[in-house]
Amino acid sequence: ANALSKKKKAAPTALLQDASGTVGRLYGARTTPHMFVISPKGVLLYAGAIDNNRSWDPSTIKGATNFVSQALTEAMAGKAVSKPLTRPYGCSVKYK
Repeated sequence: ANALSKKKKAAPTALLQDASGTVGRLYGARTTPHMFVISPKGVLLYAGAIDNNRSWDPSTIKGATNFVSQALTEAMAGKAVSKPLTRPYGCSVKYK
């Protein structure tokens, strides 16, 4: 995970590798990626897609709404998440 983050010049604040699929099953992850925002108390605040842009073309990302960022911003401001559930997109998760 650290090598991938370095390669992509990413700065994740939290990362869970769930090789067994235990946590994915608990939260109902169906696609990769399937994003979840969980409060410090363990309450699920957001579940769904990263954004509203299904395209893999980086040039189309600029106008996308980032649902995860929006949920984090609202939650950290003490507000209810305005869009707590969206439809995730991506490849299906293959559990063992």
